Amino acid sequence: MSMLNKAEYEAFKVKSVTGRYVINDSILDFLSQLKAPFKVETIGKSVQNRAIKSVEIGTGANRIFMWSQMHGNESTTTRAVLDLLNYFATGAEVVQQLLEKCTIKIIPILSPDGAQAYTRINANAVDLNRDAQDLTQPESIVLHNIFKEFKPHFAFNLHGQRTIFSVGATNIPATVSFLSPSVDATRKLTNTRQTAMQLIVAMNEMLQKFIPNGVGRYDDGFNLNCVGDTFQSLDCPTVLFEAGHYPNDYDREEVRRLIFLSLVTAISTISDASISKFDFEDYFEIPENGKQFFDILIKNSHLINSEFEKNTSVGILFKEVLNARKIEFIPTIEQVGELSTFFGHQTYDCCNEQDFLNLKSQEQIYSLLNNYLR
Repeated sequence: MSMLNKAEYEAFKVKSVTGRYVINDSILDFLSQLKAPFKVETIGKSVQNRAIKSVEIGTGANRIFMWSQMHGNESTTTRAVLDLLNYFATGAEVVQQLLEKCTIKIIPILSPDGAQAYTRINANAVDLNRDAQDLTQPESIVLHNIFKEFKPHFAFNLHGQRTIFSVGATNIPATVSFLSPSVDATRKLTNTRQTAMQLIVAMNEMLQKFIPNGVGRYDDGFNLNCVGDTFQSLDCPTVLFEAGHYPNDYDREEVRRLIFLSLVTAISTISDASISKFDFEDYFEIPENGKQFFDILIKNSHLINSEFEKNTSVGILFKEVLNARKIEFIPTIEQVGELSTFFGHQTYDCCNEQDFLNLKSQEQIYSLLNNYLR
């Protein structure tokens, strides 16, 4: 299928849901407007009795299951999923073709309590992505039960990753990362795992047109307590999606679009049975994620504060803090020292007069540096 351009995407982007703070209240109005052939259900309740919703659409033989906000503070993929549903609602001919070949079931927010508190964990302080075997939490049980009932042929595990991730050791941020999870500690290449790799290769081929060299490969260390590893070991090709950082996109609206395009590409590849044309070995050509980024890298910081040793660099990361239903990005000093192998999404060299003046104008950051004590 031809790839949607930005104008076409904007026509069905769900503009009522923006920003990093996405909770049940953010999406329920949109879900309530989805009429037949959409099937919207409450499939369970969270620890704090919030509804866990699912949406099903399509009549095709290929069953695709996806879920987002298993970690409540990873909302980019939820917004992309809403856009996907709105795209399906257009009823365009290409959409009809997809939905004649596929049946798609989506849980937009698996952890509504975590979303409400903007935390990785649920209300019982459990990471749901480490509860795939013990199933101690109601949200984990909901996911497990839907997986058993729906019997998917493909599973998409939708997440978000921090701004620290780079493509390998380069100065390119890992804007989107993928993983075909391992099925055991040997990282065996089963047919199921290879199929997931082929799907990732298809999405990577598309994404390179938008973010050249900006796709990373997530670590494939095995942990059966993780949902992706469990589902992959149950012979369901499973893909982990990680929505990362795009330059100057802390609200992740551009990344939202890229995840949407990735989902459409994956569904189209399944729909037209073209997976076999992609070589799973190309998956290993995608560089592994590195951790080479700070949000802000400040060089020669001793020129601001003599407490820093000469030629010292300071790496600053933003702490995401929920305040009045909005996420604030609070700068915190993460590392001080010789940081020549690291990069900044913004970089300031205090030897440069303009950089120095720019830093002085940013009161929060300048104060943070000025008050640093060894």
